[in-house]
Amino acid sequence: MSAAERREAVLRAAQIEFGAGGYAGTSTETIARRVGVSQPYLFRLFPSKKALFLATVDRCFAYLRELFERAANDRTGDEALDALGQAYNSLLDNREILQMQLQTWATACEDADVRALARQRLSELWQQIERISGVDQQQVVAFLGRGMLLNVLAAVGLPRTEDELGEALGGAD
Repeated sequence: MSAAERREAVLRAAQIEFGAGGYAGTSTETIARRVGVSQPYLFRLFPSKKALFLATVDRCFAYLRELFERAANDRTGDEALDALGQAYNSLLDNREILQMQLQTWATACEDADVRALARQRLSELWQQIERISGVDQQQVVAFLGRGMLLNVLAAVGLPRTEDELGEALGGAD
């Protein structure tokens, strides 16, 4: 495996481990073991646990930006937003990505470096949605807000369609 391939394997493993255990609850030893490399080798690829976490956050945002570009194709306006929404909704079935997103927001609450990166990447995502769709800021806010709600619904195992959600919440004790 090349160094680039090994680096990507480490990032995939870090996404799984950080997603499940969070930044504070995940050891670099666990990540190294999942990939099948030594901890010293892991630190040759990433100088610190924080650098690895930040690279993992960055990778998740990059994946989302690529997903949106593919989903939009040549669409604009509400048609583009619908395509982005469908793509994002399908992404939420991937528990590893969902958990990593949730851990990113949780860690950003306490860590200035993670917060700065998350703000930067969220800003880029916002700009991408505006560029792709051509909609106004209010529609972008509604789109992103809906996405955050979908994250919560997926995390707690509730349906993500209005009809099913109403039934599920109406029957909750």
